[in-house]
Amino acid sequence: MSASSKHVNAVKTFLQTSRGFSSEETVKFYDTWAPTYEQDIGELSYQSHQLAVDCLQAYFSGSPEEVRVLDVACGSGCVAKLMAELGFKHFVGVDGSRGMLEQAARSDLYQELKLALLGTQPLPAETGTFDVVILAGGFGEGFVPVSVVRELCNAAKPGGWVCISGGAHSITPSAYEKDLERELKLLEEEGSWRLVGTKETDRYMEDPYVNPEKEDDRFIKGVAYMFRKCTQ
Repeated sequence: MSASSKHVNAVKTFLQTSRGFSSEETVKFYDTWAPTYEQDIGELSYQSHQLAVDCLQAYFSGSPEEVRVLDVACGSGCVAKLMAELGFKHFVGVDGSRGMLEQAARSDLYQELKLALLGTQPLPAETGTFDVVILAGGFGEGFVPVSVVRELCNAAKPGGWVCISGGAHSITPSAYEKDLERELKLLEEEGSWRLVGTKETDRYMEDPYVNPEKEDDRFIKGVAYMFRKCTQ
């Protein structure tokens, strides 16, 4: 077994057990994972970053080169790299892992990179300052808490865009997933934002709970949401 395959198997084991992890344990794992993160997610067929950017591209209107983007749970910078190909130039990244931020800095795409453990620390962004706020794959049990949804909306300018992507990691929605859906809809009901559209995929990533050599349907589904913040 190659060193890369061994690391991918370690990642799968982490994903299988991470629901019981503390925030500090999760950050420690990501610090260790950072140097091989992009290679490993390729082997896992992880599509959250691409799904989010595809959704953004489908619904965003404006001049990409002029807008400010807040990349939340930015990791090593995968979202910014994809958005840069579309002409976006101004990025601020936030992540809880110092190791991931060190990788993101090497991309030379971010004007600022900020260390913050979301849920235990507030999102380091002034209210109403970003044209685009994007979070790809960060929501999940043991990761970014549901309460951060409201902070994403607050960070966007009136009329700004908020894009969120994630995977369905269980056949039956978990309590976390139900809470997340409830919070997304609540912000609509409150008049904070409106849902502009969604984008779905049947191949979000390889399911870490199945054996790819024995299971034909080894991928989980994913969805990205595009919201627009209300102006009043």
